[in-house]
Formats: sequence, structure tokens, C-alpha cells
Amino acid sequence: MDQFENLTADRPTFVTHLECSATGERYEADQLHGLSDAGKPLLVHYDLDGIGGSIDKEALAARPPDMWRYREFLPVRAAEHIVSLGETTTPLIHLSNEEARLGARSIIVKDESRLPTASFKARGLGMAVTMANELGVRRVAMPTNGNAGAALAAYGSRAGMEVYVFCPADTPEVNVREIALLGARVWRVNGLINDCEKIVGAGKEEMGWFDFSTLKEPYRIEGKKTMGLELAEQMQWDLPDVIFYPTGGGTGIIGMWKA
Repeated sequence: MDQFENLTADRPTFVTHLECSATGERYEADQLHGLSDAGKPLLVHYDLDGIGGSIDKEALAARPPDMWRYREFLPVRAAEHIVSLGETTTPLIHLSNEEARLGARSIIVKDESRLPTASFKARGLGMAVTMANELGVRRVAMPTNGNAGAALAAYGSRAGMEVYVFCPADTPEVNVREIALLGARVWRVNGLINDCEKIVGAGKEEMGWFDFSTLKEPYRIEGKKTMGLELAEQMQWDLPDVIFYPTGGGTGIIGMWKA
């Protein structure tokens, strides 16, 4: 097995269009989009029958264990545009002590700390930066409390982009330094996360950056979706009774729903 096969093989994508999550208005694929004309997030749509006819469980299982094994379910068209830092399949860990203490049949944690930048943010930002790379973006910006900014810094730097990150005043110093060490230009703002978001929005025209704020671009959701696909595959397509997920800004929970 070629461990880089998922990053180099010529595989189809089955994206048909993007759609406003509020109005249903359709938008062309393969074009750079932020929010819809209604100011709402856009969702990527696929030809699901096409996906079903192109890949089966056995073929999927034979691929190297990383996020990009699900290429047919993802929006990137050309392998050379993929921006990767080694997004391995993350393990499921049984919490046997907690199972015994609570009398639970099975409690499982998916350990996303094994991903680049040590958080599940790598899935979403890896995909979002990949699509920005495919669509010709060279300068990006986002507001962040920490982990997302680190992921954007890492993947944006990997792609050769200029990365601008704005953190609220109470962001821990370790997060600010991590973002800087990973190659971004980072500022601590005298305010809250919404103040940082205003700076990013106001700078789009003057600075020419693409706004990577939560749910203001459509592809971070697609990266987070791979966690749901991976979980289903790891559990032999028999999903847990209950999944607890840290909702945060919402991209991940939407991605899990899409999966």
C-alpha cells in the first residue's frame, strides 16, 4: 500500500453545487464563496448516487488510514491542491474505568489530539485551506480563541499563504505564541471574539484577505464531516446510541450531521 495514495491518486469528486442553508438558493461549485446573498452559511451538495456507484466499503477499507481516504465525499477536485500535514485516522479509546464506575456498557472517546496541531480543528482547516488553495486564495484571516488559529496558521503556511489571526485579549499566551510559531501574523485585540471578527470583516476590502471566520466559508464543515465518516467506518458502520460532540461555533456538529 502506498501511504501517500490518498494524496496523489486521481479520484473524482461528486460536488454538484452549493446551497444557502436558509433560502435554498443554489450557487455554482468551483467558485470562491463566503456567505450567501441572504447572509447565511452555504452548504456543499453532492451527487450521492454517484458516490455510491464509485466506492464501496471494501475499497475504502483498503486505502491508507487518513482523512483523505474519503476523497469521493469531499469537494477538492485536483490532488495537487491538497494541503496536508499528515491527518491520520484517530483512535477510539474505551474508558474502561469510567464504564465500571458508571455501570455503562461502553464509553468510547475518539482521540483527536493525534491530528496535526493536536486538535480536531485540523480536519476543518485542512479542508478549508485546501479549497482556498484550489480556488486561488493567497491571503487569509480569522478571529480565534486559539486552536482554530493554530490550525489555520499551520495549513496556511504549508500552502504558502499569508495568514492573519486576531485573538481576544484573554487568549492564553501559549496559544498566541503557537499561532505565531506556525507562521501567522497574530494580534491580541483589546476586546472579545466578536471584536476580532469585526476587524477581519472590515479588513477584507483593504487587505484583500479571504475571511475564514466560523461558518463564513463553506468548506470547514466538509473537513469536520470526515470525523463522522471515520467514526462510522471504525465501528463497522454501526453507529453509537449517543454521540457527545463539543459544538463550539457549530461547524463540527453540522459536519457530523452531514456525514
